[in-house]
Amino acid sequence: MKNLMNITDLTVEEIDELIAVAEDIIANPTKYQDACRHKLLATLFFEPSTRTRLSFESAMHRLGGSVVGFSEAGSSSSAKGESLSDTVQTVGCYADIIAMRHPKEGAPVVAARRAGVPIINAGDGAHNHPTQTLTDLLTIWRSKHTFEGLTIGVCGDLKFGRTVHSLIDAMSRYEGVKFVLISPEELRVPDYVREAMDKENIPYIETTDLESAMPTLDILYMTRVQRERFFNEEDYLRLKDSYILTVDKLENAKQNLSILHPLPRVNEISVAVDDDPRACYFKQVLCGKYMRMALILKLLGV
Repeated sequence: MKNLMNITDLTVEEIDELIAVAEDIIANPTKYQDACRHKLLATLFFEPSTRTRLSFESAMHRLGGSVVGFSEAGSSSSAKGESLSDTVQTVGCYADIIAMRHPKEGAPVVAARRAGVPIINAGDGAHNHPTQTLTDLLTIWRSKHTFEGLTIGVCGDLKFGRTVHSLIDAMSRYEGVKFVLISPEELRVPDYVREAMDKENIPYIETTDLESAMPTLDILYMTRVQRERFFNEEDYLRLKDSYILTVDKLENAKQNLSILHPLPRVNEISVAVDDDPRACYFKQVLCGKYMRMALILKLLGV
């Protein structure tokens, strides 16, 4: 049995295998429509979600399996004071695999020790979001047909953005990748992320200026400033509109730029950008379903 807590739990070879399976699912969907028949996925979402939760549920149904679970902590026995350990041990008696989102960093690791079935981290606080990164990787692969030699700009909330931290972990393992870290000073990537990049000699620059960085980028990964991560409302209001991607700001961008966003967006990408062929964020959503299908198959050994 294997769990997925962090994108680095998967080797590069395993990621390549998942992408290959996802591509085969896209090409031959009927081949997989009963692959998880009689299997049950539990979605334990202690924090709100639309895309990730529904993507997991859609993935399991497309594989012929079934789904149980809850979409907020208030509808579970944790509202009565039940421990996370007891919750997952209980659910592990019902389900074959669990996808869990939790506001506390490290919670899925605790859960994995007790569940008795594979656990997938569907986001833990500001820490990691490995299945979003698998989604991002398939999107990049389908757009660029390579992971090597890319200049990746990540823009917005790099301090609390768990999708950013996971993407950096994943893409740092490929040759020739460079990062441009674009954020307000207050929302720079955490020290531990920079220290890991320095240790591995991963080239990166930090800047507050999106427009000056734009011409160099192969990938632009936009993120929202996350209200739910702030303790101070004034700080959120001051920083929330730091970067808004508009059609005008893309004038000097590469014609083959790929624009990604983990969604939901608030106003950091103008809706006018949606019609630009370089916008990939809704393609990303679709890629998420296919990669989660591939991951469920792998962890269940189907």
